[in-house]
Amino acid sequence: MYKSFIRPLLFKMDAEKAHHFTFSLVRFLSSIGFTPIFRMLYNYEDSSLEKEVFGIRFKNPVGLAAGFDKDAKLYNEFSSFGFGFIEIGTLTPKGQPGNPKKRLFRLKKDQAIINRMGFNNSGVNDAVERLKVNKNVIIGGNIGKNKVTPNDEAVNDYLICFNALFEHVDYFVVNVSSPNTPGLRELQDKEPLSALLKRLKQENTLKAKNLSVKEKPILLKIAPDLTDNQLLDIIQIVKDTQIDGVIATNTTISRENLKSDKNLVKETGGLSGQPLTSRSTEVIRFLAEKSNKAFPIIGVGGIHGPKDALEKLEAGADLIQLYTGFIYEGPSLVGSINKAIKSRLKN
Repeated sequence: MYKSFIRPLLFKMDAEKAHHFTFSLVRFLSSIGFTPIFRMLYNYEDSSLEKEVFGIRFKNPVGLAAGFDKDAKLYNEFSSFGFGFIEIGTLTPKGQPGNPKKRLFRLKKDQAIINRMGFNNSGVNDAVERLKVNKNVIIGGNIGKNKVTPNDEAVNDYLICFNALFEHVDYFVVNVSSPNTPGLRELQDKEPLSALLKRLKQENTLKAKNLSVKEKPILLKIAPDLTDNQLLDIIQIVKDTQIDGVIATNTTISRENLKSDKNLVKETGGLSGQPLTSRSTEVIRFLAEKSNKAFPIIGVGGIHGPKDALEKLEAGADLIQLYTGFIYEGPSLVGSINKAIKSRLKN
């Protein structure tokens, strides 16, 4: 039904308008009692799918990636589609409109999306208010800096978001890899990144002690465009800072081997979807092998079917996340991946 009826209607709209329409539709249907129907149609639960990663017990390894529910508006509703966890954000201390529209583009021939949203969000404090009605959904908090904040002051923005979200999320993701905030990727360099992560680790320890709770896992989200030497630096940084894991990968600035209209391909921003499938898996495998699986990895990038998901898990991912594949394939993708994982576990 999704691919034959709903998707064609959505794809006739501007991509960003379709996103907002989808949110309104899911909110409305949930409000009139469709949540049990969503669960019946799309949930696939089995005890064999449960997995403990960085101290958190996930009911299944398939999550919704950051960027879809930036402001934590519908995480309870989207959990009814069968996701094992939902990552919100990227959130910044102050709300910001992001980059000028038009800033979201479908590359249908490539099963891909280009976005240059620019961390548009209503601010971390608004999200905190919405998270107070969480119905036992595992939440990841993806945090970043405001566009106007210079890089040498970026740590303050990350700390503001970290402290605001600490009691409301299950794990944190440090986003320094989006290509849509000017200069942000410079924070991936070894020295500034190490300093940022060490400071967040210190805050984590202090916050947990003051509240008499466990520290929250901190993960780093990296770009697929890093060289092998830069990936080796990432492995060393994870070891040195003792953060809890890596999300591989964010969107790419590469435009190789695309089939879509040249005018679309020229649009600036981060590319996601099928063109990223192989590269993100390569990064996962490299990190897992070169580190001797020293830390957990969440795999994301170009997962459009069970085969893509299984390849990432076999490459070394502990969990996976969907974004563009969810848009192109629809909510049934979540259950089909979980079924495939269960079948693999049996063999």
